[in-house]
Amino acid sequence: MATSVKPGATWKKTNYPSIKNPDFPVEVAGFETFNNIHLASVILGAPFILVSVLKLPFWSYPILTVLLALPIFAAYFTYGSQFALPINNRVQTPGKKVEDYITIVDPAFQKYKGKNRIPMETFFEAYFDGKIDINQDCLELLENRHDWTVFHMTASQAKFFVTQWIPETLWHSKKQDEDQVRDHYDRGDDFYAAFLGPRMIYTSGIMSDVTKKETLEEMQDNKLKLVCEKIQLKKGERHLDIGCGWGTLTAYAAKNYGTDSTGITLGLNQTAFGNNRIKEYGVPATQARIKCMDYRDIPREKWDKITCLEMAEHVGIRKFNEFLLQVKDMLNDDGLFYLQIAGLRAAWQYEDFIWGLFMAKYVFPGADASMPLYWVIKQLECAGFEVQNVDTIGVHYSATIHRWYLNWMSNKESITATYGKKWFRTWEIFLAWSTIISRQGSATCYQIVAHKNLNAFDRTGLQAKNRFSS
Repeated sequence: MATSVKPGATWKKTNYPSIKNPDFPVEVAGFETFNNIHLASVILGAPFILVSVLKLPFWSYPILTVLLALPIFAAYFTYGSQFALPINNRVQTPGKKVEDYITIVDPAFQKYKGKNRIPMETFFEAYFDGKIDINQDCLELLENRHDWTVFHMTASQAKFFVTQWIPETLWHSKKQDEDQVRDHYDRGDDFYAAFLGPRMIYTSGIMSDVTKKETLEEMQDNKLKLVCEKIQLKKGERHLDIGCGWGTLTAYAAKNYGTDSTGITLGLNQTAFGNNRIKEYGVPATQARIKCMDYRDIPREKWDKITCLEMAEHVGIRKFNEFLLQVKDMLNDDGLFYLQIAGLRAAWQYEDFIWGLFMAKYVFPGADASMPLYWVIKQLECAGFEVQNVDTIGVHYSATIHRWYLNWMSNKESITATYGKKWFRTWEIFLAWSTIISRQGSATCYQIVAHKNLNAFDRTGLQAKNRFSS
């Protein structure tokens, strides 16, 4: 069904061969209707009422305020997500019934029919457990999501936020990070190869031309070259890649730029795979290697160039400044630091939070340092870096994830046979939904080149090459 546009609307569907195009980009309630003053009043007022009604000593008021702040915030956010009025939309959804999109298997969910839309968290939890089936391709289903689902925070999501997300954000011990990384990345190389393809790169690729439908491999090759060019890699330079994944960038830099490259990962499988990849690329072990260690244990040696592609999110908010200070300490005074980091928009909508909590629970636990750009820049500057340039590559990520999704769907039988239906469906939702999220700006990715903010640094020498081109 064609999109119905409201009178006076200016939205027009685009058609770029390189990227999946939006069908119904509905705007939902979010920061525009969220009132921080009201929230603060509730957080401060509710404990005061309790103290007054229960006739507790006044010294208990600050204690209650601290103890109840997070639960009250979660309850207030849950309430707001259910009753906030949506902002003006420029498109209308098809207006079909819920049962046109999903099939209820478990009678407990039969109330969701007609125009009684199902909360997103309720849907995907039931879908993972086989209590609901879908009637069409998952990506197309989610493109139509505003016709059959609502983005209300549920009680279980509020509980997860208070009891798991917040404690993990505050802690980030070595043991916690190791357990989370190995549980995730050591699941099996075949699991990741099913969507990442032969490059085994779990970070955003780059489109060179939106009018061309490049393959995933072409996009990842574009990215590898772009990263190396952005930091002006030269033969013989010492290059450190923190959070190297399966080691493809480490091997690529050593092979094509003649660097002495070291990759760091906590993944045991990734370490073995990366060292084998270096051999496959014909690079001697004296020139490139992958080491399995926590980033905090990297010897404080000096490096000419340091790269970190979508690992810093796992460092966490609390540890982020420490991490940047460590990088600065390891970087030569005339060196360059390349940071590629997933981020979130500050002008949030409720869908952004529902997606974020889903990602934290099922896909990237502990990756809580995905923040708006202003926060990342402030952290870099406060750590003593000067930011040379920033590029936002969210649409490139959408194109990348769409190709991952297509790979995943083409390997449905083998993945289901090896890992089960729930793991297949979890990544099916993750890849389909993330294709949309990164395209519409809910989440994005930043490429940042920085250097030490020193008077003697040769800033002029950077200007000619650090442009957004592959």
